[in-house]
Amino acid sequence: MPSSMIRIEGLTKRYGMTEALKGLSFEVPRGQVVGFLGPNGAGKSTTMRILAGYLTPTAGKAFVGDVDVSADPVRARAMIGYLPENNPLYEEMMVFDFLHFIAEVRKIDPAQRDARIKSAAERCGLKDVIGKDIGQLSKGYRQRVGLAQAILHDPDLLILDEPTSGLDPNQIVEIRELIKDLGKEKTVILSTHVLSEVQSTCSRVLIINGGKLVADDSPENLPASGGEGAIHLVLGSRSGAAIDSAAASGVLKSVAGVTGVDVVEGEGHGTVGFKLRFGVEDPRRALFEVVVKNDWVILEVRRTQVSLEDTFRKLTGDKKAA
Repeated sequence: MPSSMIRIEGLTKRYGMTEALKGLSFEVPRGQVVGFLGPNGAGKSTTMRILAGYLTPTAGKAFVGDVDVSADPVRARAMIGYLPENNPLYEEMMVFDFLHFIAEVRKIDPAQRDARIKSAAERCGLKDVIGKDIGQLSKGYRQRVGLAQAILHDPDLLILDEPTSGLDPNQIVEIRELIKDLGKEKTVILSTHVLSEVQSTCSRVLIINGGKLVADDSPENLPASGGEGAIHLVLGSRSGAAIDSAAASGVLKSVAGVTGVDVVEGEGHGTVGFKLRFGVEDPRRALFEVVVKNDWVILEVRRTQVSLEDTFRKLTGDKKAA
């Protein structure tokens, strides 16, 4: 049995003159829950559709386990549970009838169908609505039906494209907990714009931009891997006189390791606050010496962690911003 559940090798996809994927490569081992991030148009959905066998790549290969998806899409799909972003459902069908239909399409043994439907319905919290028409259900319950059809055949890999899109905060928490539970026994690749969702459910983050992989790390390490940190600093003067924020900014920018300075709110009259950005070198020792030399007083100094959102924006922002 191959150790990788997903293997992407030099994946390229063109739509006419538009190149959605540009030689994308990565691997996902079995049992990992991966957040797949990127701005709109980055190539996330294209990658997922190729993995699920709904699109053919222009070049490169996509493997699920040891199966080349393009060469043997039927065998690959048998290993995959797929919840697309638009979650297509037959609204006139009852939940049970829809899941029974999916069981037939998936060629699940007729003797096992009712047990599989019952298990998927209970797992996804559908027990109380199993006899209702899908068209009568809330968006949250429809997403649960989509997840139930995705796990009905007990796949090794779950591909979830924006699974909490359009849900209210309570529904998001419910679906998030369900995904975490499923991730205990399945490999999951999850595309979303909700970064807090990635931090709470995923053990690894892949970020693509412009059809290329730009980051690959854990949610905890990714901000630090961006090579930048921040320090919140509040200064006052020994004499009590107001500090010239512009002049102080110029001084702080000269401190070794500091890559940028923003003026922020202080703590009242005579004080001024700064947000200092720094790279690999921690500037706090040098900063203390500069403060003493200028006869300032440190009222507050706090190293703050760069957020996943800040890192995402830095990696996927336009070239001018970068």
